[in-house]
Amino acid sequence: MKVVIAGGTGFLGSPLAWTWAEDGHDVRVLTRSLASGQAQHESGTGKPGITRVGWDPNGTAGAIARELDGAAALVNLAGESIAGRRWTPARKQALRDSRILATRSLVAAFAESHDPPATFISASGVGYYGDRGTEPLSEDASPGDDFLAHLCVEWEAEARRAEATGRRIVLLRTGLVLEKSGGALGKMTKPFRFFAGGPMGSGRQYMPWIHRHDWIEMVRWVVDTPGVSGPLNVTAPHPVTNAEFARALGRVLRRPALIPAPRFALKLALGEMADAILSSQRALPGVPLAHGYHFRYPEIDIAFRGIFGD
Repeated sequence: MKVVIAGGTGFLGSPLAWTWAEDGHDVRVLTRSLASGQAQHESGTGKPGITRVGWDPNGTAGAIARELDGAAALVNLAGESIAGRRWTPARKQALRDSRILATRSLVAAFAESHDPPATFISASGVGYYGDRGTEPLSEDASPGDDFLAHLCVEWEAEARRAEATGRRIVLLRTGLVLEKSGGALGKMTKPFRFFAGGPMGSGRQYMPWIHRHDWIEMVRWVVDTPGVSGPLNVTAPHPVTNAEFARALGRVLRRPALIPAPRFALKLALGEMADAILSSQRALPGVPLAHGYHFRYPEIDIAFRGIFGD
């Protein structure tokens, strides 16, 4: 099977690419580190293994349409880190452009491909829903009205333009992805290791999360499950509040979870980004459960034991 991954060198894309390669599949990773159209096989990944292909995600198809020919799936994970730094107007524009232009390039390549992939899987996030308190949120819930919600709505709309090809489109509304190496969890554990951990803000906000193993396996499952299309909450079936998350993290690290990070302090440190951290989305994976996806890590304590080896 041939698969193409845009954004295949990061915290999620890299292990996804390696997992497919280890199963003997032909994995093409689109990267800006090579000139557009240039290809380079990744040593140590075997044959067919992983081949890195240069692209310029500027909103046009460029030279990548031929890379899509005959692929079973295209996975779009391209986009700068939301949590990289403060959301200045310039930063917010960069976050938007890195997602919208990359997706636009992929959709254009889809249209130019002689044999486009059967499935287009495009990233999004639970930020789509905005701040919704304790309201249970299935995939048919309405969008929110803040920066992240507007960004996700626009991002998904760009990906949906590929529906004109008649191929299957799946939108990954991903929650907080947990793994020891990389991602947000490493930063979140630091205060606990110094006995200064605790909830953020009130702690009552829901934090939809998923173990990275389940994230990878769900993407692979999507490719093999043709009945799944449209938005997908890529979250564990048991979301927790921030306070519950902090207590579970404290238990596995054998540290107290008593020192909160007040809202005003987060606002001073992070600006508008603090609103996203303190917002609440009780997102539930209705579509995956309805189609029979089996979670290896359905509960937060099980996930932390798997991550920290307790």
